[in-house]
Amino acid sequence: MILFIAMIAIQVALIVDVIRHGRNSIWIMALVFLPLASTIAYLIIEVLPRFQHNRHVREAKARVIEKLDPERDLRAAREALDVAKTVANRMRVADALTELGRHSEALPYYRNAIGSGPADLRSGEKYARSLFLNDRTEEALGVLDAMTQPTAQSDHDRIGLLRARILEELGRHDEALPLFAEVSTRLPGDDARCRHAALLLKLERRRDARLVLEEVEARARRLTRLQRGAEAPMYDWAAAELAKLRG
Repeated sequence: MILFIAMIAIQVALIVDVIRHGRNSIWIMALVFLPLASTIAYLIIEVLPRFQHNRHVREAKARVIEKLDPERDLRAAREALDVAKTVANRMRVADALTELGRHSEALPYYRNAIGSGPADLRSGEKYARSLFLNDRTEEALGVLDAMTQPTAQSDHDRIGLLRARILEELGRHDEALPLFAEVSTRLPGDDARCRHAALLLKLERRRDARLVLEEVEARARRLTRLQRGAEAPMYDWAAAELAKLRG
């Protein structure tokens, strides 16, 4: 009963806040008929931004907006492309589609962007990645081979990880393995290490895979649940595989 009264009080307070600050009246309907979800959304989208200089508040708002309206960036990108058919705007649409996992739709935009102007390193990498995600692996490798070699170490390692994934997909495991091992020592996170371990397991190199997974385990212990974030399933996979190897 106390919880119910508290919820009603919060609803009333937020409705008053909507009226007082002249917010969109649709919030009132949401607060009445979807009290829990809309209360959380209103607090993050409308109330917390009053503390907009706080980085954590900005990140929380972005996550909520993404959940409520996942195609927001795509609409904005398409509107910009309607206004100006530039390479940058084509890439923006392609990036938004890729972020939504709509890889087959993204590929033509990347191809048109690359074909309508000189491709820089980042554009070429995105095009190659899109080809790879559309199971056009040989073409993806061809794009990487034709690109100018990156000078920055971070670019070299990021593209190296993509090349390793492509080589693995093509069955060229002897080339992929050392590349996974090399880039995993410099790239942030443990994606490269886990991919390296997975390939070692595929090749029945259990002892080597265990060494890599134990390194992932040691690094994971230093991370909080929040720091693991979207990569939590990857760390769960690593822990499960390591348990099998130890068993």
